[in-house]
Amino acid sequence: MINKSILLILPVLDFNEQEYLTIYAFLIKNGFRVFIASDAHTICVGKNGLKVKNDISFFNMREANFAGIIIIGGKGVKNYWDNSTLHNLVKKFLSAKKIIGAICSAPVILAKAGILIGLNAVCFPEDRKELEREGALYTDSSVVVSKKIITAKDASSSQEFAAAFINGLN
Repeated sequence: MINKSILLILPVLDFNEQEYLTIYAFLIKNGFRVFIASDAHTICVGKNGLKVKNDISFFNMREANFAGIIIIGGKGVKNYWDNSTLHNLVKKFLSAKKIIGAICSAPVILAKAGILIGLNAVCFPEDRKELEREGALYTDSSVVVSKKIITAKDASSSQEFAAAFINGLN
């Protein structure tokens, strides 16, 4: 079942609900089991008040249990930009040759983890300088696939992002 299990990271506050709902629904519709991870003790709250219970705490995340990881964006994900636990986790997913996805402001986490150096990537346009400062090559596109790393610009890219992520699993 590991090959059908996806780890989805949600910020504890102010995650982008459209990104979450679109990507989650797309994964479920395509037969994947989705496990929500957060540093929330009980629930995550989206920018418009949507409440989502997390399944896994940051301290219990293991790349060996999942086929891939997706980090959802929104204003709240900026609090995770310098999170060493997430940086180490995405490096482990990369070492294990598993697919990594990030949307909106979340690709900055990947950049700060050092896994986007010299690679094409996209993020929310306001965060472009953060992405480039860490050595990523900003590409003005809705979704960018660089090896096993998929980045997306914003909520309007959610469907295309989810499809590219699933395609990358094959």
